[in-house]
Amino acid sequence: MSVSLEGGHTGNVGRPIKWRRVAFTPEVTYFKPAGTPMRILQEVCLSVEEAEAIRLKDLEGLEQQDCAERMSISRPTFHRVLGSARNKLADALLNGKAIRIDGGNFEMAVRRFRCADGHEWEVPFEAMIAGPLQPCPTCRSPNIMPLQPLTYGWGTRNWRREHRRGRRGW
Repeated sequence: MSVSLEGGHTGNVGRPIKWRRVAFTPEVTYFKPAGTPMRILQEVCLSVEEAEAIRLKDLEGLEQQDCAERMSISRPTFHRVLGSARNKLADALLNGKAIRIDGGNFEMAVRRFRCADGHEWEVPFEAMIAGPLQPCPTCRSPNIMPLQPLTYGWGTRNWRREHRRGRRGW
């Protein structure tokens, strides 16, 4: 099956995006070796879900199955994400490259919303991916907007540069 892409190009329709649940995004998203000028510095890009995999497995010390469940992915997928993250970190540390944490396909584990009348509530990850957002639980207003810290975003290729909205358009 083919689909017409922007600009008139035709491409194959792949598998749907598998959103990974992320409970934490770091405030510091760039690390560089001391003494290396930025103009000659190479970098590796660690996705937000790869950073989450490192956090869950290596910082919190959870078993892979528990990590996978927290991220709403299979254990083999978690293993691949973790392996990719560790490979990138090793490349950066041993070859003197900068590390940038950016992008990926992720959703925050819990999201806070506000309606036009000022009511606020939280929506768990499972409800966000299950279907369209429901109106305000207090006043039933359909005029709702997500509340998000400025440093957080819903995953996209360039989540900081794409208005922190994610591919779902909320």
